[in-house]
Amino acid sequence: MATKLFSSPVFGPVQSRRFGVSLGINLLPADGKICSFDCIYCECGLNKKTQTKSGFPEKTHVIEVLSLKLASMSEEGELPDVITFAGNGEPTLHPDFLWIIQETVRIRDTYAPNCEISVLTNGSRIIKEDVFKALLLVDNNCIKLDTVDKEYIDRVDCPKGDYNLNDIIDKMKAFGKDCIIQTMFVQGEVDGFNVDNTRDYYVTPWINTLQEINPKKVMIYTIDRETPSKGLQKASKAILDSIADRVRKETGLEVDVSY
Repeated sequence: MATKLFSSPVFGPVQSRRFGVSLGINLLPADGKICSFDCIYCECGLNKKTQTKSGFPEKTHVIEVLSLKLASMSEEGELPDVITFAGNGEPTLHPDFLWIIQETVRIRDTYAPNCEISVLTNGSRIIKEDVFKALLLVDNNCIKLDTVDKEYIDRVDCPKGDYNLNDIIDKMKAFGKDCIIQTMFVQGEVDGFNVDNTRDYYVTPWINTLQEINPKKVMIYTIDRETPSKGLQKASKAILDSIADRVRKETGLEVDVSY
């Protein structure tokens, strides 16, 4: 499969399905993927097939490149809608994540005060206090929760290392309106396992958990690019809209849908 990796700590801007014109930040090595999950739908590929030889980008280098880029975009009058931390894996794995977020807020306020800051995280490290503190500083703290079924998470999201779902959900509750829940819905079968999390078996307990977390917003979406595992299928627009309507009706939460 084609693997999508980012060779620079700052990339784009690109048109995001969820955020508009997005300037991306990759805090992972440029030559491969590092992640605390190994999602079978990840556009960056599977962990074992994208081994890295370089290390994390230096924190000062990330901020220098970002500052130059925003200064240039400001001069051209073409500032982004959002600065998005994503890239080649889980951004919160960077050892200087908190410092980088603090400096990004400072630079954003200097060059693009109307630009939001987003972090796309799988949530595996939100129990760490420095990560929790950093995520409170951004505008869009987007945390993955594809389901609340442990077997599904183990088979599809494939956490690496210690991952206690109950602890993660408790920490999501601590964020409350300072977090956005993002959920990937897929259908199909992979290695004999039915990966369709659009079924009521998965959706109902997920909605109940959303009500407990009470986030600022829920973002639901489906696969948009080639995936490393064969057998995955997009969830249809009709199914996504139906799930979104259920969330709105049963929880009163705001829901954004990307197809």
